[in-house]
Amino acid sequence: MAIEDIKNKFEELRTSSEKETVEFKEAKNNFDFNSLGKYFSALSNEANLQGVRCGWLVFGVHDKTREIVGTSYRNDSNNLQSIKHELARNTTANLTFSNIYELTVEGKRVLMFEIPSAPQGLPIAFNGHFYGRNGESLVALNIHEIDAIRSQRSFDWSAQIAEGATIDDLDSEAINKARFEFRKKNPDIADEIAQWSDDTFLNKARLTINGKITNATIILLGKTESTQFLLPNIAQMTWILKDGDGLEVDYKHFYPPFLISVDKLLSQIRNITFRYMPDNTLFPDEVMKYDNYVIREALHNCIAHQDYSLRERINIIETPDSLLFSNGGAFIPKTIENVIEKDAPQRYYRNSFLCTAMVNLNMIDTIGSGIKRMFVNQRKRFFPMPDYTITENEVSVTIYGKVINEKYVRLLKQDPNLTLSHIIALDKVQKQLPITDTEAKLLKSRKLIDGRKGKYFLSEVVASETGDLAEYVQNKAFNRKYYTDLAYELIKKQNSKGTSRREIESLLLPKLSKVLNDEQKQNYVRNLLHQMVVNKKIISENRRYYLKK
Repeated sequence: MAIEDIKNKFEELRTSSEKETVEFKEAKNNFDFNSLGKYFSALSNEANLQGVRCGWLVFGVHDKTREIVGTSYRNDSNNLQSIKHELARNTTANLTFSNIYELTVEGKRVLMFEIPSAPQGLPIAFNGHFYGRNGESLVALNIHEIDAIRSQRSFDWSAQIAEGATIDDLDSEAINKARFEFRKKNPDIADEIAQWSDDTFLNKARLTINGKITNATIILLGKTESTQFLLPNIAQMTWILKDGDGLEVDYKHFYPPFLISVDKLLSQIRNITFRYMPDNTLFPDEVMKYDNYVIREALHNCIAHQDYSLRERINIIETPDSLLFSNGGAFIPKTIENVIEKDAPQRYYRNSFLCTAMVNLNMIDTIGSGIKRMFVNQRKRFFPMPDYTITENEVSVTIYGKVINEKYVRLLKQDPNLTLSHIIALDKVQKQLPITDTEAKLLKSRKLIDGRKGKYFLSEVVASETGDLAEYVQNKAFNRKYYTDLAYELIKKQNSKGTSRREIESLLLPKLSKVLNDEQKQNYVRNLLHQMVVNKKIISENRRYYLKK
């Protein structure tokens, strides 16, 4: 990289939010070699897991404040570059720094170590141990992450030949639909596609390999009875309808060909018109309960990324106000934030052959961008964001079919400049879900929320814009003097017989902020009375309070 480019990269890293692929260290005079090796292993492995080209270790910058402090670590250029060889002797496959950049910023020396991403299928160890990151902490790489990297070189089940299967085991209607979608995807060769035989088409569309039927072919185009070729693995989708009490009302199973079955399943969903009246208008906005792209993308993702070796069904659960899509298997990008922030294709897939075929058949727009578009579409409709739940063996996403809080609708309409990061964080607040410290800082910088950690609520700025000042006043506590005066007046009126804490709590608890739970409210009153005693405004005798004599 040219010096100007590396300086720009430094500023980009320094001003961005903390990521698991970047680490800042002061290293004013020296830095322990073992620690250096551990960070190399951790940042290389995290770069692989997050699908980025490299990680960065930066010396001469305070890790919290990002203040430039400068470093004298290995001032001699030859001594500095020799660390590449020293490190390579202790890492897997002798991997070492791609580059070490030395630059001067604000008159101080800064070092930038460029750490290559761990190769696919090969986690990087230092001195025989694998390291990773948990937020800002350096930790041992867990078994799940080690397996995730190693599995990158494992065989692709979807590309395996379905032994004994022939083109006669495929559904003719599904083949015709596949041709239609492939022509739509490739309009410049539509006439040529029309002349292809079925065998040629299936090869060209990457559904078969040299004319041989694959597991992916069976999943997308196979007759229902052809699933015998997948055994012991299964390919099945189940739609379940539940009422408002969570009781099952109806259900239906769907089997290959999934290219046809997805439309049949989606037709079961009650996608009716939803009406809401923002801005106190008499004229309601009308939208479909669910965005067609969003629910199709969610279902297609389940098919594309299902771990079929787990022998589980893909489930779609419909309730009066939401849809829950779930599939078996770990989420390879680790977090939804990684997918949205990178906005780039994942470097590898569990079912690469199947994913490619689905792209060719127009089932997935562009590998890697579909999830972000789901969030964008929900934002355009002013609906709640999708909720992802990710475990080691399952990924599920909830799509909401109604507005949760109309003040958020009004806010999004009034401020179109809010970024997707703002919207996602605000959406968590309206759902009363926890937000990270970074998200809280982001929202507070725009004065969008108030309150304390774990109990954030709509700020006065938002409340005034959305006409919800009444709720804000309920959430926002009065000042401490207000509660002190109330307690003092009650004690004064009952001074002859004294006042119990329960009597004072009966007066104050209903008036305290709604963001406090019962225990926090009681603690607040206890601390308030203690401070009044310390300040000699009142005295405590026999568990009752009196005015100071």
